[in-house]
Amino acid sequence: MKKALKLLAVVILFGTTHTFAQDTNSLKIVIEPDPIVVEVGAEQQLKASLVNEGGETLPDTILFYSRNGGDLEVSREGYVKANKPGTYSVLAMRSGPREQRVTKQFNIDVPYPPIAEVQFKNVPENIYSKTTLDLYVDVIDEMDLIRENPDLTITSDNQSVAMVSHGKLMALKEGKARITAESEGKKATLDLNIKKNPATSMVIDNNETNIRTGDVITLNAKAMSGNGREVNVPITYSFVAQPEDNLGQGAEGQISQEGKFVANKPGIFTLTARSGDAIAEQIIRVEDRNVAQDIEMVGHGEVLDVHTSDLWIWEGVDGRDYAITGTWGANGDTYFWDVTDPSNIVSIDTVRVDARTVNDVKISEDGTIGIITREGASDRKNGMVVLDVSNPSDVKILSEYNEGLTGGVHNAFIYEDHVYAVNNGRRYDIINIEDPENPYTVGRFELDTPGHSIHDVWIEDGIAYSSNWRDGVVAVDIGSQDSELADAGGSPENPVMLGSYSYPSGRNHAAFPFKSESTGDFYVIAGDESFPYGLPTRSNPVAAAGWIHFIKFDGWDQPKEVARYQVPEAGTHNFWVVGDLLFVAYYNAGLRIVDISGELMGNLYDQGREIAKFEPTHPDAIVPNAPFTWGPQPYKGHIFISDWNSGLWAIKLVDRPEQGTN
Repeated sequence: MKKALKLLAVVILFGTTHTFAQDTNSLKIVIEPDPIVVEVGAEQQLKASLVNEGGETLPDTILFYSRNGGDLEVSREGYVKANKPGTYSVLAMRSGPREQRVTKQFNIDVPYPPIAEVQFKNVPENIYSKTTLDLYVDVIDEMDLIRENPDLTITSDNQSVAMVSHGKLMALKEGKARITAESEGKKATLDLNIKKNPATSMVIDNNETNIRTGDVITLNAKAMSGNGREVNVPITYSFVAQPEDNLGQGAEGQISQEGKFVANKPGIFTLTARSGDAIAEQIIRVEDRNVAQDIEMVGHGEVLDVHTSDLWIWEGVDGRDYAITGTWGANGDTYFWDVTDPSNIVSIDTVRVDARTVNDVKISEDGTIGIITREGASDRKNGMVVLDVSNPSDVKILSEYNEGLTGGVHNAFIYEDHVYAVNNGRRYDIINIEDPENPYTVGRFELDTPGHSIHDVWIEDGIAYSSNWRDGVVAVDIGSQDSELADAGGSPENPVMLGSYSYPSGRNHAAFPFKSESTGDFYVIAGDESFPYGLPTRSNPVAAAGWIHFIKFDGWDQPKEVARYQVPEAGTHNFWVVGDLLFVAYYNAGLRIVDISGELMGNLYDQGREIAKFEPTHPDAIVPNAPFTWGPQPYKGHIFISDWNSGLWAIKLVDRPEQGTN
């Protein structure tokens, strides 16, 4: 679980371990202060002690565990730092053998600052009768933070003219009304003068009336006045669906208030555009997308005794094809494979370094240099190792680079003679490897947000896209030559931030930029990683959670999330895009291949865009018969995948006989 195994924050408050002679039932942990209240932005030192039934304090080691990430930080020095309001659960535990442990679960309360101001925002200049619009209200506290999900009441003093329901303003007729928004005694008012709606007719300008599930159409509705001129009034869009079968499954779809429609299921849809008394309808027929193909399993490089981490496939300098795979929680091994014949994957070399986990593996564009990352080294030198892979059957270690990286390098990327190494989950260091035997650091990039963290970085066209958990995707110019994408003057020595996008779950774990082959639109895919049922073990291969977010960038200032791909019973890991195909390692749901052609909107999983899936299993795997797919790489007509439980696989798509070629 390359990106999810974040270490729990641990605080050691006492240094001596007590002998475990006493009955643990007679012992308890006392936390001071009680209760614990920490203001946002403040720090407080925790104190804990182990007390016997006689009230005697014992000199035992007490550890504190927190799964609250950057929202509530716990330092090694014993300080709690509160970055976000809320109530957080923390576990205190006596160190020692499992049978002698004593635990105490307690809460730390981070109260919300008092409300300072309530503001209406984005209010239209003109509001017309018989229209509905969203009311946008910011509730701002005394720390100048916008309150999430505030206790907010919005009322109208003239409900015959204007009503408010669930944050929407319904302008009923001409007239005046005062709208009041109130939160914790702070108020804002909005005086409305609702005008007569000038629309007398509506026109839908769309010619696509036969589409497939997943196809996005734009209605381009226009409201017209009595003299035949277009008028700028709000238009409300809706639809009615009629399924084409009698099986009880209703036709499903989605329509935005920008007039974009997409269907999840086949059927007949009546699309409606309305403003005031003006209304227009259009009937659309939707057929099944019908893109499914079969998967053929071609070859398997078995790794059945340890967990497999990431992979990389490349063409060697000798013209043959090779693969490199890492190992997780094992002996620091990296495996090299000849995959020239994917049906006969052959292990050709192993490199062992001082590490528990070789999490990430990358090969330079010319196929001569490899980078492997290290975690869990016995000497805590957890940096990266530079390899000569010009002969993959006899790989040489050129250098180890640990300067400033002892906290561990989880992921890395090679780009133009530099390695971008994710350093201790806080930043990425930029390391020059023009002389691979003598690497040196030339720059670094780190966010300055409270409790910030980073998991991964991917580089295309001189722009680094990092995955930063709750800070989301961050794009940084490190030397882009494409003026359409960036012209910020960035370089490896001077990385310059271009833009970012975050989303509420805070689970951003991986990112991949791509330009749609069919539309030319530019997206960044952001993948979640979450383990709501705990981390997997050999005896308990639990399911992951999370999904793929499609973020559309039209410039860097206003990114917009437009679509998702969500497999309900699983969660994402790594992914890759080639052309209009998305390849996703979906952990316990295996590999998924998805059609991402055309404009994207809604949940692609529901729209029949899934082309194929493959769940790698093996009865003798380290976790038998349980897929846990880590990473995909499409390469020369095949798809190579690494599976955490069973090693390296090669598969390929084949057309279904009844379909022909897609």
